[in-house]
Amino acid sequence: MNTITSTVNHAITNDIANNNISQIDKLWNSTGINAFLKGFQEIGQVDGLPIGVGQLIMIGVGLLLIYLAIKKGFEPLLLVPIGFGGILANIPVTQGIIGPEGFLHILYVSGLETGLFPLLIFMGVGAMTDFGPLLANPKTALLGAAAQFGIFTTIIGALLLTKYVSGIDFSLADAAAIGIIGGADGPTAIFLSTRLAPELLGAIAVAAYSYMALVPIIQPPIMRLLTTAEERKIKMKQMRHVKKVEKIIFPLVVLGLCILFLPDATPLIGMLMLGNLFAECGVVERLRATAANELINIVTILLGLTVGSKLSATTFLKMETLGILILGLIAFAIGTAMGVLLAKLMNLFIKDKINPLIGAAGVSAVPMAARVVNKVGMEEDHQNILLMHAMGPNVSGVIGSAVAAGILLALC
Repeated sequence: MNTITSTVNHAITNDIANNNISQIDKLWNSTGINAFLKGFQEIGQVDGLPIGVGQLIMIGVGLLLIYLAIKKGFEPLLLVPIGFGGILANIPVTQGIIGPEGFLHILYVSGLETGLFPLLIFMGVGAMTDFGPLLANPKTALLGAAAQFGIFTTIIGALLLTKYVSGIDFSLADAAAIGIIGGADGPTAIFLSTRLAPELLGAIAVAAYSYMALVPIIQPPIMRLLTTAEERKIKMKQMRHVKKVEKIIFPLVVLGLCILFLPDATPLIGMLMLGNLFAECGVVERLRATAANELINIVTILLGLTVGSKLSATTFLKMETLGILILGLIAFAIGTAMGVLLAKLMNLFIKDKINPLIGAAGVSAVPMAARVVNKVGMEEDHQNILLMHAMGPNVSGVIGSAVAAGILLALC
């Protein structure tokens, strides 16, 4: 009897022990540490890197973006959520985050694949934009148009990379989505890439917002290289007062022209002009305040997180990504240079001279580019205030990048 009891107890003890070991194994298998260790031994779609190494690299990239936002002040409203989303996207067990039923995937499908988030951002930008400087000096619109030259030059560059560099394969649609980075307009870049090259969204969005954030570093050397000290000291004529009725009519006229000549750009231009009409009509202050504050803030959070969710190692760490970052920088530099050079050319034919520096504000990084122009101008003459003059080409660049996006959508 004792023998039987002992055997039963021993069996029960073994079952409990085995069950405990099984539970411990199950708990260990569910940890991120175990997932990372397995990833170190698994070669995936990360150009030969173990998946675990790629995930750690991209988590480091996410932390770097957060650092640049907090420490350096580079576009913090976007880089903080993008960086955090990038970290979430590279957690090894992420089905509840970026998987088919993950919350970031749901936000991506509903907000980015549909183009909703960029459009709402554009409405908020319109509500915060004053087109008065552009209306007061309409010829500065040409500078905003010239800055878009970098977009189309970069498209050609992307196609040449495909032809001559192994490991890079950009279609015409891919090249168009990459080229729009040159406009330094994040929402437009996202809107276009979700339609033409959704698989490149992460790299394109990070490049676009990174170069927007780096405007104070990238633009001044180009501006100084292409202008003389005397040109940088040019004082521009004081702008005329723009009547309220002009500011109300302007968004309606722009929308009408867009509908007639470039319907593909109507979603972006339409939402930009709707927000601006809220601001200028004077009878919907609550709508203007909501579009310019609460709504754009909420959408910015969601947009940043969903863009960050596309920074997973398997989609970002590729040779193509390096090509996108290089091409984006070239596009931005060309856009800056063309605006400055056109201003110099215009000065050969007009009586009231333009300070060539304001041509650099033709990229649509509003109002960062205009502030940089003002800073560089004041380095030569502390009394030469160029900020409002630079806002003309700056807001023109916003319209120009949206128009360029519409052209590319129509062509591709």
